[in-house]
Amino acid sequence: MKKLNLTHEMFAKAPFALYESKNFKATTFTYPSGVEALTIENSRGHLTVLPFMGLIIWDAIFDGISLKMKDMFSQPLPGEGIADTYGCFQFTSGLLGNGTPAPEDNYQLHGEFPTSKMDHAYLTIDDDQTLTIHADFEYVKGFGDHYLSEPSVVMHADSGLFDIKLSVTNLSNYQPMPLQYMCHMNYAYADGGHIEQNLPDEAFQLRQTIPSHVHPTPDWLAYNDKLKASGELINDLDDKAHYDPEIVFFSKNLTDFTDEAQFRMHLDDQHNFLTKFKTAEFPIVTRWILYNADQQVAAFALPGTSTPEGKAAATKAGTLIMLKPLEKRSFTVTTGLEH
Repeated sequence: MKKLNLTHEMFAKAPFALYESKNFKATTFTYPSGVEALTIENSRGHLTVLPFMGLIIWDAIFDGISLKMKDMFSQPLPGEGIADTYGCFQFTSGLLGNGTPAPEDNYQLHGEFPTSKMDHAYLTIDDDQTLTIHADFEYVKGFGDHYLSEPSVVMHADSGLFDIKLSVTNLSNYQPMPLQYMCHMNYAYADGGHIEQNLPDEAFQLRQTIPSHVHPTPDWLAYNDKLKASGELINDLDDKAHYDPEIVFFSKNLTDFTDEAQFRMHLDDQHNFLTKFKTAEFPIVTRWILYNADQQVAAFALPGTSTPEGKAAATKAGTLIMLKPLEKRSFTVTTGLEH
C-alpha cells in the first residue's frame, strides 16, 4: 500500500497533479476563498474533497451526472459552522450533538465538527484498486470532552460508488462522552425521480415538530397535515410545489427491519443513486426534501445514530450514544451512482 502525506504547501491556486496511476488521479488546488481542495478521479468521474476542512465532500460527479444539490454557493467558504458553507455534497454532522438544536440545546446547527480544521490528511492507494483520502482531528476542551475523529473517503477503480467512513475515539481516561452522528449527504433533486428501499413505508413517519429555521406557509401546513393524516411516505418526487419549506421523514429503529438498509433513487430508466449501510451502526435514517429557486435537494437517505432533532431529543428518546472512556466506534456508508 502506498501512502502520501498531504501538507498545506501542496495546495496553490493553480491545479497541481499530485498523483496519477492507471486507475486514479489526485489533483490539489485552492479556491479563491482560500479553502484547500483535492480532486480524486477514476474512469467514471470525480470527487472534490476538502482535506483540511472537516473532510467535506464538496462535489461529486460520475458519468457526467452531478450528485450534489442545487445551492447558493459557488465555492466553499471558511466559517465556524456548516451554515457558512452549505453548498457541499456531504458533511459530518455531530459529533457531540447533531442536527437542528432545540431550545434546550446549546450548540450550533449540525454540531461542532463539520468545518473543523483537520490536524493531518493523507492518501493511501491499495494495489491501484482503491484510493482513500484520510484525515484526523483531535477535539479537546479543558474540563470538557476529548475525542479523536478519523474520517475517510474511499474511491474504487472504475466505480461510481464510494465509501464514507468515520471512526470516533473517546480519549478521556475516565469520563463518558456523548456521540451523535449523521452522515449528511445532500443529493440532487431528480424531478420525477422514484425512491425505493428494502423497508416498508410504515417504518417511517413525518416529522412532528417544526424547527426554528422552518417558516411554514398556510399551504405547506395544509399539505403537512394531509401527509400526517395519510401516513404516506414520499417515494415519488412529483409535487415540488409543496416541498418548500422542507419535508422531513424519520424512521423507526431500522434494526427491527433489516441488518443492511438499502435505498435507491432512480433518476430515469438507466441511472440511480444508491445509499446502503449497516443498521447496527445507523439505526435511524432521515429523508429530507426541499425544492425552491435557490436550493433543491432530495436527501433520500441520511443515516444517523438518532434523529436530527438535537441532543436533548436524542437523550429523551434513549438514542444518544455514550462512549465509554477510550471506547471507539466506527461507521461506514456506501453511496454514489450505482448505474
